[in-house]
Amino acid sequence: MRDPIEKAAVLHEALPYIRRFHKRTFVVKYGGHAMVDETLKESFARDVCLLRYVGIQVVVVHGGGPQIDDLLSRLGIAPAFAAGLRVTDERTMEVVEMVLGGKVNQDIVGLVCSHGGRAIGLSGKDDHFIRARPEEPARGVGPDGEETLVDLGRVGRVESVDPTIVQRLMQEGFIPVIAPIAVDEAGRALNVNADTAAAAVAAALGAAKLVLMTDVAGVKDRDGKLLSSVRAQDIGELIATGVVTGGMIPKLQCALEATRGGVEKVHVIDGRARHALLLEIFTDRGVGTEIRRAGAG
Repeated sequence: MRDPIEKAAVLHEALPYIRRFHKRTFVVKYGGHAMVDETLKESFARDVCLLRYVGIQVVVVHGGGPQIDDLLSRLGIAPAFAAGLRVTDERTMEVVEMVLGGKVNQDIVGLVCSHGGRAIGLSGKDDHFIRARPEEPARGVGPDGEETLVDLGRVGRVESVDPTIVQRLMQEGFIPVIAPIAVDEAGRALNVNADTAAAAVAAALGAAKLVLMTDVAGVKDRDGKLLSSVRAQDIGELIATGVVTGGMIPKLQCALEATRGGVEKVHVIDGRARHALLLEIFTDRGVGTEIRRAGAG
């Protein structure tokens, strides 16, 4: 009887969180290994459907870097990066749109629908609901190995999000699945970092939570111990003192922007762990790192 009793205890632990977040909005940035491993893909789709079934409005914003690299390689185009952003010339932008707005987006939609959810795919080009401006040149390495300013091409910085189309889809019971492609003032497509897009969408929707799925356990202290909770106002110090380094810096900067935009909490979780999304949201201890804005409970 022990196993059934433990399962019942888990459900009881989840109940207050289900009650608290009923009809609230969660934005989940889906990326990393969880988008590649077949078992994790199935697990993610089931978890998203469960969230929707218990009354939480779920929006998925996805990445797709490895899939873009794969198609670029097959086309004989060498990927290039500067300051952590993909240098996106005209040919690369075509590939980004084919991969993110096409195959990857529709694969996720199909997966969610196969597990009983109602999902619809879209990008910021739809109704021009994500508007951006071209990023400034970034520091990178030139052809001779010297540091130089690199023109990022069709890379965008989000300026505004009109959440109307997403809200209407949620009201009709759908799970919007968003490819991080925006438009500039001339209507040209721009490639936007998925974390940045997710943060902007979450702020525009007044989301209760933004969940960033990564390939690491979360934010760690100097001794490598996982920090279960971080105050948004402490992020600057964590970066300045070198506690947080590398790829975690832009994620925490996105988290900070989201909390400044009104998102109550941002969660950084390890997408390589099955059901990490549910365990972070519906258990007292969680499994990743939560970033709390001032005044959030």
